[in-house]
Amino acid sequence: MKRIYVNEEWCLGCRLCEYNCAFANSGKRDMVTALKGKPIFPRIHIEGDDKISYAVSCRHCTDPICVKSCIAGAIYKSDGVVQIRKNKCVGCFTCVLVCPYGALSPSESGVMQKCELCLTNSVGEPACVKGCPNRAIVYEERGALNE
Repeated sequence: MKRIYVNEEWCLGCRLCEYNCAFANSGKRDMVTALKGKPIFPRIHIEGDDKISYAVSCRHCTDPICVKSCIAGAIYKSDGVVQIRKNKCVGCFTCVLVCPYGALSPSESGVMQKCELCLTNSVGEPACVKGCPNRAIVYEERGALNE
């Protein structure tokens, strides 16, 4: 299965992935209308310091603990992609607490959100990958993972 991978040595920490993600999931046609002067709620986050920075997003684990721990049954896995039924999420933050990668966060409405590989927003290739100026974020298939 194709997944998002980050090459930390290429990441500039520019946060363009965050803005592209927030825009792609905003439902708006224009980035300025969607984001200007508003708090953004990306599904990918930049972490790091002056020496190294990297993007953090869902790894779509083989056996995801977030799915097992979701008390509302809102998180599920379909065709290898971990997704959230927003209408079922109760905002308890259990998934945030159990995710070893820090991939989940609250959305503007308070329900949880995470990277869903841009499958639900009809962008096609993940927006963070398209918007990375240094190609530090890639969407590709690699060898077997033991997560």
